[in-house]
Amino acid sequence: MSRIWERSRTVAVVGSAVLLAAGAAAPAAHAAEVEQVVNGGFDSGTAPFWANAGMTLAVEDGRACVDVPGGTVNKWDAILGQNDIDLVAGENYRFSFDASGAPAGKSVRAVVGLAVDPYDTYFEQSPVLGDTQHYEWTFTASATTAQAQVAFQLGGSPDPWRFCVDNVSLVGGVPPEVYEPDTGPRVRVNQVAYLPKGPKAATLVTTVTTALPWQLADKAGKIVARGQSKPRGVDASSGQNVHTIDFGRYVKKGSGYTLTADGETSRPFAIGAEAYEKLRSDSLKFYYTQRSGIAIDDALRPGYGRPAGHVDVAPNQGDGNVPCQAGVCDYRLDVRGGWYDAGDHGKYVVNGGISVWELLNAYERSPGLKKVGLNIPESRTRTPDLLDEVRWELDFLLRMQVPAGQPFAGMAHHKIHDQAWTGLPLLPHLDPQPRELHPVSTAATLNLAATAAQAARIYAPYDKAFALKALTAAKTAYTAAKANPDRLAPESDGIGGGAYNDTKVSDDFYWAAAELFLTTGEKKYQADVLSSPEHTADVFGAGAFDWGNTAAAGRLDLALVPNRLPGLAAVKASVIAGAEKYLAIQRNHPYGVPYAPTNNNWDWGSNSIILNNMVVLAAAHELTGRDKYRDGVLTGLDYIFGRNALNISYVTGYGTVSSQNQHSRWYARQLDPALPNPPKGTLAGGANSSIQDPYAQSKLTGCVGQFCYIDDIQSWSTNELTINWNAPLARIAAYVAEL
Repeated sequence: MSRIWERSRTVAVVGSAVLLAAGAAAPAAHAAEVEQVVNGGFDSGTAPFWANAGMTLAVEDGRACVDVPGGTVNKWDAILGQNDIDLVAGENYRFSFDASGAPAGKSVRAVVGLAVDPYDTYFEQSPVLGDTQHYEWTFTASATTAQAQVAFQLGGSPDPWRFCVDNVSLVGGVPPEVYEPDTGPRVRVNQVAYLPKGPKAATLVTTVTTALPWQLADKAGKIVARGQSKPRGVDASSGQNVHTIDFGRYVKKGSGYTLTADGETSRPFAIGAEAYEKLRSDSLKFYYTQRSGIAIDDALRPGYGRPAGHVDVAPNQGDGNVPCQAGVCDYRLDVRGGWYDAGDHGKYVVNGGISVWELLNAYERSPGLKKVGLNIPESRTRTPDLLDEVRWELDFLLRMQVPAGQPFAGMAHHKIHDQAWTGLPLLPHLDPQPRELHPVSTAATLNLAATAAQAARIYAPYDKAFALKALTAAKTAYTAAKANPDRLAPESDGIGGGAYNDTKVSDDFYWAAAELFLTTGEKKYQADVLSSPEHTADVFGAGAFDWGNTAAAGRLDLALVPNRLPGLAAVKASVIAGAEKYLAIQRNHPYGVPYAPTNNNWDWGSNSIILNNMVVLAAAHELTGRDKYRDGVLTGLDYIFGRNALNISYVTGYGTVSSQNQHSRWYARQLDPALPNPPKGTLAGGANSSIQDPYAQSKLTGCVGQFCYIDDIQSWSTNELTINWNAPLARIAAYVAEL
């Protein structure tokens, strides 16, 4: 069989099944191959296959068929499978079957996993079915067991449907199938736009080690600029030999430009600023469709309308009266609202906190955001749309605070989410799982203190009552955190939602004290800022800040928000020094990335880390007015929009080829054609060397740096979307739109 990855970019990026014509012959068996499935052709009836959920498994025209009941919620509510499968860790397996679904358009979760608790998944795919097709993949087993299972999970449909399967096979001892992404032309450019008076560079992948001629052509094909490339040697982040092409002297606005070098022509791009004005609003409009507790109006977001999620309407158990985990507390809270954190239905205070801070920081730093319309239900009021959108999350954060009279009063619960993990796809209003409040944490409490204090000064001109409420909550939370400085979220609390564990909270104390000082000017908060070990530490590491490292958030606001902190000049100088560090990294990087993780071990959510490093560069530009920091931001954006090893824009809807299948339970078109892809302006997580999910492991094991990414909905470790990853995208888009 020819490899799917030699086909078009669309198929390669989607990572869908290898589709052969109905009835096509399977590949010839290898001499050492061993079949693990018994009676996969159903020549001897259905045994030892089984079916649950009241389904009757029967042989029909040589295939095994079941009528799948409607009204189920989870994929695993209706299963056809076979147990007692042997797997050997490190062995390569070919998993294949022929399947059909009627009516067409239903998806099946085909799984090789553990048949007993904890039901680990070793490999999975979710093809959308129609007429009979052959599906086939190879993967490497990560465990040795005699209790594996081949299963077809069929639930999650409101309507009944019919599933038929034949030639089920799991063969061990097969040669590994190497994943080769289609990276397109070897000239890598920012596929969206370069600013007319900004830097303009591209990266050429080539085996040639000497300078090569390049040509810039306009939309009509006319050559408008020429030059010679600069050899850069082997790029450690990709393992490629590369050259840099600098065409910064060309400043004429237009679209459809292309660069040609070494016999390759780039994807088209524009020169102009208009795209970034659109990105500024698109990246912020993302948050409305992430809202919990409200129906998403299809008139406001065509194609994205859905009923309200988690509002105590069956099958939801809702967020209006949520209990704690067993043994945590004996009260219930109304924690409706907020944004769903990522591709699941959880809501986390620490992730919400850093997202709120960054969006409000953008508001303070970019005056133009006051006039940006987001087309949300609260539009057309005197309050800017961005503040109305962020208020949706702030109100939720305030609801997570423990009421007076209860143990740990004033602290904030770390998170609220489902009691158990749910499958994909699953719209929020169909989630049947019980919801639980998790224990309070010092980090969550300080996130609440920091963002509520920040909100108090920003919302005061528009809603004095809310500003006062926020400031009161911030002071209460800060006092409670000081009384409980070591309530840490445990790493083990990762069932049904992410753990978001954090063993260091001195950064959170510093950030909260900084925001309270900036808003109130009170000496006690000033004293806490000045005495914090974070105040004189170098807080600008490989990644400037994220939900688990918040000291830089406090440092940036101290440097940028007008105040009278003693030693303010040193604070500003530290931000400029951090920016210099990222500029030096960027200058040495053949792809112009201001990020160089230790041992080339790219982090989970690397795209957001890169963007947050660019936030520091933007701050240095504001503090100094020096163009080099502005140029560093613009060059960093090139990587996000396609000047990278994979030649892909990581922002949905921006660029010729962009991420489309981020991990999400409701932006799940890859699994259900009735559902949408993520909205335009959604950032994908990006390269992650640890590739924690089974799908990425099946394709990317051994990947180098930038190549540790795949645009597939099942790759939650490389391709998730999150509120805190879109926040720096919006922050930088706002900055660039105002240049």
